[in-house]
Amino acid sequence: MANQTRGGLEGIVAARTAISDVDGERGELIYQGLDIVDLANNSTFEETTYLVWNGRLPGREELDALSRRLAENRTPPDEVVRMLRSFPKSGAPMEVLRTAVSALGIYDPEGGDDSREVNVRRAIRLVAQTPTLVAYIRRLREGREPVEPRPDLPLAANFLYMLTGEEPTEESAHEFDVALILHIDHELNASAFASRVITSTRADMYSAATGAIGALSGPLHGGANQRVMETLLEIGEPGRAEEYVRDLLKRKERVMGFGHRVYKVMDPRAKVLKNMSRALGERHGNTKWYEISEIVEEVMREEKGLYPNVDFYSASFYYELGIPVDLFPCVFAMSRMTGWTAHVLEQQADNRLIRPRAEYVGERDVPYVPIEER
Repeated sequence: MANQTRGGLEGIVAARTAISDVDGERGELIYQGLDIVDLANNSTFEETTYLVWNGRLPGREELDALSRRLAENRTPPDEVVRMLRSFPKSGAPMEVLRTAVSALGIYDPEGGDDSREVNVRRAIRLVAQTPTLVAYIRRLREGREPVEPRPDLPLAANFLYMLTGEEPTEESAHEFDVALILHIDHELNASAFASRVITSTRADMYSAATGAIGALSGPLHGGANQRVMETLLEIGEPGRAEEYVRDLLKRKERVMGFGHRVYKVMDPRAKVLKNMSRALGERHGNTKWYEISEIVEEVMREEKGLYPNVDFYSASFYYELGIPVDLFPCVFAMSRMTGWTAHVLEQQADNRLIRPRAEYVGERDVPYVPIEER
């Protein structure tokens, strides 16, 4: 067994999926066969959600029906909202979101029914209500009343509206919609794998989503974009960026947002986000965060041969959009909920308990010593 083990399961194929695929050598990502750049340029979050769940793009009536159902299901149960109000404001947003999503399962109106039809409805409720929970969490932490969702707005625009109380510009809403598309799924990443492991035990969808949020919250996964922005804020000015990064590297400290277990070239999602970060900064008359990011990218490529991943330019983009830094991982979870629920549905359709082996490296034949003789 020893010759089969690899740290972090690197290179080990642990599941079969039609949801997404990463070509690390060519820097490509596809959802159900469609290139991520084509989807970013042409699709919407709602349409891409349909694609990921159903394996094909929807017709007009199908897309309208899904968009309507997502809009109709945005309001979480009153009991869960009361729970949010009771939490201490010091709670980290991802901790609060994880707990709230778990609580949604308690108030599931179709609890106990594990059919695909019902699980699709659960997926719709989870994708629809997660942005509402995130917006509520932000406003309650600031001592402000939540803004109720608007069913006439698409999911991306509605989230920005709930966050600020003001309808976003068409450009900002579109760009945020693209960012959500880019984060929907990424093959068998840590949180998607966690969701499949949990589902393989025949646990419910809420358990899988809760476990996935827990996995995403770590700084080596969904928490990375928050760390990136904290670094940019610490740098503060473009003129300090090069020296700051070189000092980090001399101290052998990690620069977040660079390198990837699969990609050997630049993450295609990072390319799209880089362009949007620049465009948004130019519209706002503030390109400082983009400029710092670009310098950091140049130094990292020169010194380490590493390219930015999806977390790097999403940080400056979200910040310029007005999203609080500690909310970045929650925004990641909003989008990735579509991917997680897709993995749950796919695992349920052809389930086998995921139970790998471990290589034992401890001692053997250790005699038991009675407590009186220890």
